[in-house]
Amino acid sequence: MDITLLGSGTSTGVPMLGCSCAVCRSTDPRDCRTRCSALISYRDHQIVIDTSTDFRQQALREGIGQVDAVLYTHAHADHVHGIDDLRAFNMASGIAIPIYGLPSTMALIRRNFRYIFGGEVESKFRPRLVPWNLGGDFALCGLPVEPLLLQHGDGSSCGYRIGPFAYLSDCNGIPEPSMARLRQLELLVIDGLRFRSHPTHFSIDQAIAVAARLGARRTVLTHICHEVEHRRDSAKLPDGVEFAYDGQRFSLALNNYYPDYPSGSS
Repeated sequence: MDITLLGSGTSTGVPMLGCSCAVCRSTDPRDCRTRCSALISYRDHQIVIDTSTDFRQQALREGIGQVDAVLYTHAHADHVHGIDDLRAFNMASGIAIPIYGLPSTMALIRRNFRYIFGGEVESKFRPRLVPWNLGGDFALCGLPVEPLLLQHGDGSSCGYRIGPFAYLSDCNGIPEPSMARLRQLELLVIDGLRFRSHPTHFSIDQAIAVAARLGARRTVLTHICHEVEHRRDSAKLPDGVEFAYDGQRFSLALNNYYPDYPSGSS
């Protein structure tokens, strides 16, 4: 299973419009952060986590030629508003794309993008998507997916565990039932907005504390704002913890976690 972090930035992206701080002027490509999303590749399948505002740019950069499914964490604009770009993949494949999220997330997506899901007018100029409400663990493209309820300010979001990998974007709390399902991770990608506290996102120190409690072998902080400079601030992180950057790739062997998976499936 291969994982690509398509975007690692907060809702404004980095550089942030109208800002001339040192990070927004940085020439280090790791400080140029598009909005948060990820790609999971398994055998011949491609699963996207969130269609961020920058999804078209990300897909072009990574050469994504197909999308077989989308997992949504929540319905905030920076994680959803690239949804119309899925239309190009419909046109290429001729197949509708299933999308998944918590019932509350799917209700907001249906409402906010009524032109996609309303049946009043049939049009080839809209994405062909099949929405599914998550109700528990399920198999997707041959992979075991565990949805995990997370706290996101006064609301909630959905994290995902797939074997030895977990993706927990946009959260500032993890309920105990979800914590119990996050043991023995090889790779934890988790919200770590900035060093200062925030009402709806983990701070870097809070994310590090969660990772230490879970005992994840490797922790990658994502959804990073322009207060964090990759090179300078990486020195402040403990061993086993690092900052995400756009285009970062990982490869995990599923047969090490699920003995029934065939060798060479990673």
